[in-house]
Amino acid sequence: MSIQSRRQMLFRTTLGVGGLTLSSVMPGGGIFAASAAELADPLAPKDPHFAAKAKSVIWLHMDGAPSTLDLFDYKPELIRLAGQETPASFLNGIKTSTQGGVGKLFASNRSWNQYGQSGAWFSDLVPNVAQHADKIAFIKDSKTVGATHDISILKLNTGDVQPGRPSLGAWISYALGSANPDLPSYVVLYDGNREPTGGSVNWSSGFLPAVYQGTAFRPGDSPIIDLDHPELVSDPQQREELNLLKALNDHRGTLRPEDTELQARARSYELAYRMEKSAPEAIDLSKESDATKEAYGLNDPVAKAYGTNLLRARRLVERGVRFIQVVSGPAGTGTGDVRNWDAHSGLEKNHGPHARAVDKPIAGLLQDLKDRGLLDTTLVVWTSEFGRTSYGQSGDGRDHNPWGYTQWLAGGGSKAGYTHGATDEIGLRSIGKGVDTYDVHATVLNLLGLDHLKVTYLRGGRRERPTVVYGEVVQELIA
Repeated sequence: MSIQSRRQMLFRTTLGVGGLTLSSVMPGGGIFAASAAELADPLAPKDPHFAAKAKSVIWLHMDGAPSTLDLFDYKPELIRLAGQETPASFLNGIKTSTQGGVGKLFASNRSWNQYGQSGAWFSDLVPNVAQHADKIAFIKDSKTVGATHDISILKLNTGDVQPGRPSLGAWISYALGSANPDLPSYVVLYDGNREPTGGSVNWSSGFLPAVYQGTAFRPGDSPIIDLDHPELVSDPQQREELNLLKALNDHRGTLRPEDTELQARARSYELAYRMEKSAPEAIDLSKESDATKEAYGLNDPVAKAYGTNLLRARRLVERGVRFIQVVSGPAGTGTGDVRNWDAHSGLEKNHGPHARAVDKPIAGLLQDLKDRGLLDTTLVVWTSEFGRTSYGQSGDGRDHNPWGYTQWLAGGGSKAGYTHGATDEIGLRSIGKGVDTYDVHATVLNLLGLDHLKVTYLRGGRRERPTVVYGEVVQELIA
């Protein structure tokens, strides 16, 4: 076996110090899935390409794809035509038989009102978010490709419909490094008793070094597996072990100063050790006021899980975490729970609890960020893998719709109170060019001070970038 292959083997092997290495807190492996020689200090803070408007991103993925027709996209013509066949003029040029074919136009039992100086429309499903209308920049002409959840979620997060590319959060960690050496720069929060749809491939580092992948914090009081040191190993004992390892590694380093792999391995032990203290404190809500917990919906059993994640997201932003990906989970009170927003049937029964689960927490997050002076530098992105059709399915549901739906931004230099684009009169497809996932990624990167064309990684002789070969910054969304 060659020296190089032995090194590769060692760096792919999980080594423990008191039961804890960085491999145990990084999903899918540790810091050394790629050679650390490539990056002597891969998470060192890096300057953006130009002055950034945002420092952190809170990415709110509504798993399962809500019907934005029933939340934000008021269509009087759809209501007027409800129960009729979909006019052929609205279907020209699109493949509609994603699952159940084309049913009759469907309007749910919603009431609508305009809010704020912007006059943005909101349905009665999101009364709390509606109070923040003038903080929001709507993208009413969103579009994507793919009509299955796994494919479209992968594209939403990585820009591709095939596994293997880095997620947006990984690109941001790679481009900017970490603002807090004691915490991961990219954290994923979800509720429920299992990973969200598609799993960890959606926060993967892809072909980037594994140090840039998202660190998933599980629900509950112990969010990171094996974070606590073993019961029979005291903190001083663990510190002594690390000191000994450091001394041995430093001695070796004086003999081989060019061996940055050894230097980086030593740093990984130190980061894992620091995280034993910093990570639990970062997600501990015990010192938050009762008023704050109420604002995030923690007193509502339906909203509590999601509200807990959003309050943790705010605490992580305060501590310099760059990218927090929050995935919505099951909603309900113990009976008739539904896993996500995927309402092919029973839209009223599905969207009622899901909207209640996220509405108050999101409103609480926006107000809390504003009150703490964090909204100006924190970009909140409300997004999903696609929307839902204007026509019905199963009589009382909606099918998948990649042709036209709503997403929105708030804070972080986005243009508050602005609406970009529109869908047609029945809300089925975007009018004009539309805003693709690539364009959203390019715009988010721009708000972080990054030119998506200049964020590159050399892979097999090819310079890869986050938006593949697509993507344009939507300048109208930037204040």
